[in-house]
Amino acid sequence: MTRRNRSTSHLPTYRVGASGLPLLFLGALLASALGGCSGDAATTEHTISTALVVQPDSTHAGHDSFAGEVRARYEPDLAFQVGGKVIERLVEVGDRVEKGQPLARIDPRDVRLRLDASRARVAAAKADHDLALSEQKRYQTLLERKVISQSQYDSVSSQLEAAAAQLRQARADLEVARNQAGYAELRAPRNGVIMSRQVEVGQVVAAGQTVFTLAADGDREVLIHLPENRVNQVSLQQDVKVELWSRPGDHYDGRVREIAPSADPQLRTYATRVAFTSGDVPADLGQSARVFFPQGGTRMSIPLSALTAEDGAPYVWKVNPADQTLVKTPVRVGPYQEDQVPVLAGLQAGDWIVAAGTQLFREGQTVKPVDRRNRQVDFGDGGH
Repeated sequence: MTRRNRSTSHLPTYRVGASGLPLLFLGALLASALGGCSGDAATTEHTISTALVVQPDSTHAGHDSFAGEVRARYEPDLAFQVGGKVIERLVEVGDRVEKGQPLARIDPRDVRLRLDASRARVAAAKADHDLALSEQKRYQTLLERKVISQSQYDSVSSQLEAAAAQLRQARADLEVARNQAGYAELRAPRNGVIMSRQVEVGQVVAAGQTVFTLAADGDREVLIHLPENRVNQVSLQQDVKVELWSRPGDHYDGRVREIAPSADPQLRTYATRVAFTSGDVPADLGQSARVFFPQGGTRMSIPLSALTAEDGAPYVWKVNPADQTLVKTPVRVGPYQEDQVPVLAGLQAGDWIVAAGTQLFREGQTVKPVDRRNRQVDFGDGGH
């Protein structure tokens, strides 16, 4: 009996509360309830994600520039008007030439033979014409004496006309042969500088095949190459500024004179020529230059990380300042740069957009906006 009392004396004693439940059990329920409330609060707080936000960078558009080369306005390709074997080349690239100066020669033997043949045909045609003329005179005398008929006389007269036509043709062929004999020597059509050479001595060339390219004296202009995404933003007669790399800081007036109608098949760029409109420009052939295209107004740009796309259509997440929810906002952008992209339409200068982690957000989501220093953005005072 004593042993039973000793064992029961070690059992814990529970105090009973007003509800009839042990106070220790009530404490456990309260702790569980408090734990549940704490978890709900944490879950609610977790759904409000922190978002790094920025405003578009509004800067003056300034100028777009393209590197180019000073070229002559007139650059004719020089070629022989007859084919043959090149036997002599008289100038090199970079040589200055005068109008009429010989540049190259082809073997003249073939054209000289054709010239001799033309002369022989002229002689034969003249003999036939003289014979037909004497026959016509004789038949005319016989006609006056009523010895022959009118039809016989007309036949002889037609033979004279045919002989005269053949003589004229032979003389024309002779002139062509004489010209071709002169074409064996290629001469400069005007003063200028030899820019390039495409043939060598001993090479057989066809009529019209380019032998030299001449940079004619006179006006100078700058040749640039516009990429496909810029050619539509440049127009003929557009005013530009040109800076010669040999004279940094000096800008000369220019104007777009010519834009190639199609892209170069290898470079995929459009050759564009800019003429100088300033009075006297110290521009030499082959000099490097830079052409500046002024862009009016301002241009906004955003970080590349802020831009995303769906089905090829770019958009950004814009923060609604009223309730700090995200709005999917389509934008139109310009050419991508290293870490920025210009925005042409869709945003205002004072908008706030998500700058990173765009793939983690959804339409209408509430966010906690912070700046790059991890400070919460207060839309009430403009975020400052």
